[in-house]
Amino acid sequence: MHENPEEKLFTIFPPVSDDQWEELIKKDLKGADYEKKLTWLTPEGIRLRPYYTAADLEETGHIFSGPGRYPFARGSENPGSWLVRQDISVQDAASANAKAVDALMKGASSIGFIMDDTRSYSTDDLSLLLKDICLASAEINFVTGSPDAGLPEILGNECAARGGGLNDVHGSAEYDPLGALFTSGSFPGGDESRCFDLAASLVENAARLPNFAVLNVNAAIFHDAGGSAVQELAFAMASAAGYLERLTEKGISAEKAAGKIRFTFAAGSNYFMEIAKFRAARYLWTKVLEAWSVDPGIAGRMFIHAVTSQWNKTIYDPHVNMLRATSEAMAAILGGADSLAVAPFDQVFTDGGTPFSVRIARNTQLVIREEAYFDKVADPAAGSYYIESLTASLIGHSWKLFLETTDQGGITGAFGSGWMQDKLEETAGRRDQHIASRRDVLVGTNQFADPAGKVSGKIDPSLLRPLMQADRKGPGRPVRIYRGAQAFEVLRLKTEKFAGGPPGVFLLTYGNPVMRKARAAFSAGFFGCAGFELIENAGFSDPLEGAKAALASKASVVVVCSSDEEYPLIVPAIAGALGDRAIIVVAGYPKENIEELRKCGVKHFIHVRSDVLETLRQFQEELGIL
Repeated sequence: MHENPEEKLFTIFPPVSDDQWEELIKKDLKGADYEKKLTWLTPEGIRLRPYYTAADLEETGHIFSGPGRYPFARGSENPGSWLVRQDISVQDAASANAKAVDALMKGASSIGFIMDDTRSYSTDDLSLLLKDICLASAEINFVTGSPDAGLPEILGNECAARGGGLNDVHGSAEYDPLGALFTSGSFPGGDESRCFDLAASLVENAARLPNFAVLNVNAAIFHDAGGSAVQELAFAMASAAGYLERLTEKGISAEKAAGKIRFTFAAGSNYFMEIAKFRAARYLWTKVLEAWSVDPGIAGRMFIHAVTSQWNKTIYDPHVNMLRATSEAMAAILGGADSLAVAPFDQVFTDGGTPFSVRIARNTQLVIREEAYFDKVADPAAGSYYIESLTASLIGHSWKLFLETTDQGGITGAFGSGWMQDKLEETAGRRDQHIASRRDVLVGTNQFADPAGKVSGKIDPSLLRPLMQADRKGPGRPVRIYRGAQAFEVLRLKTEKFAGGPPGVFLLTYGNPVMRKARAAFSAGFFGCAGFELIENAGFSDPLEGAKAALASKASVVVVCSSDEEYPLIVPAIAGALGDRAIIVVAGYPKENIEELRKCGVKHFIHVRSDVLETLRQFQEELGIL
């Protein structure tokens, strides 16, 4: 019993050294390879260890400063200060205004107006857009590829007409010509010089609005191209450096330019990595500005807008997207994001979401604040051995890639040569392979799928077209924006549209009750990813009885689910009874008997090391599903 109330609780326990931990781990491993069993490499190239201790904090100097202080890795000193943002597409100013006012009344504190770049907006249009919105209490952002250079002045005048001051205007114009270059292959309007002339005019015109930014570095592009957290950070910093370079060439000081830049990062599903990413971003921006001899206080005011990932969202079983977005929102907030937009769970296949999904997206943040109390503590991740180590690793790896990008001629040089795209596609390819083999799981898509789910006739088939290389719209090769689930979704949609209906897969279970149950569950999950009809049963006492039931079911595929030891005894009889009336599959990979089973006519073996995507494509081809 701990009797002395003055004594700190954990001082009664003796310290445990790293050597003692290592000795115990090696003992428990019983000779197994330490590196293979207990360490793994992330897509960022960071090797994760099985445990972290206080000794790991010695190399992370950023933790010894408080929130809101140099080098700013620990975010704001004001807990719970993030803005709840809702984005609204502007087709009609009055309608968009009504939606904005409604959102603000229901808990939003920031609005993102997504402007239609095919039309121009008058002063009257903007006034109507802001009708009944208190500019002093709501942040207003304009997402546009071609903002009016006079927009800051128009907003200032609008605020003054309502009796407010210039300090009351909060928000941004989110002009990002580099982002347009990356996604389309060319600068807006095809005129690079004009784009940066406009950027310079916006910065100058916004000088009298201290709380209004005009440039945006949209790093979510790199995330949604399948890139890693390191690439998202490094290319974001390189893009920001590119803006500083272009604007200083036009006579604008680096300090003035930096003060008008905002960053948008995506929040992905790798929870702790994402928390560390947002913390690392502030540190890296500090280092970039130091290279430009800019007062570090500018970096301290770095504004980070977070958006939930599009890369991991799915069309099938879309309600799972709500769960993904909740985890992502939590990571962004814990990492210190200044504002956050949670995308509606059905945004992937609807026009901006339905009223229900929009409300749930907004309420996700409100629950996190009002019911989970995320607004009570500043930088709650501070001191975590693991997260602090991740933050330091991300800083180091990202800075290295940032310098490599600089050596390529900066971000535009890296894009123009295709070097940046190659880096992103290399990482995306590895992530695609991990999804194809189910090393990485997308619930409801490549694992735990609902075979009864249908989307045919409910979605626009063009939503799956970006699997191909993006259309070339300029001299550069655009970054390929896509979702990790798309390959499985294309596969499943083919099954759904098959004229003969989804092929039946009969799970023929026999013998060892533990093995047959486990392998039947594995097989159901395997074929369920392609939308095949699963025909399950409680098991058979005679393999020929099982074969007879399989034939009666008219299943196209029969999966034998048993133990490796029993396969040589039962598969020949089952194969003889089925003949060529069904494709025979063995669940597992009985190495000792593979050749013997092949001689019986078995061509397919499914197991944990299978490339699920490619194997299912082969079944579709064999079954005539085109």
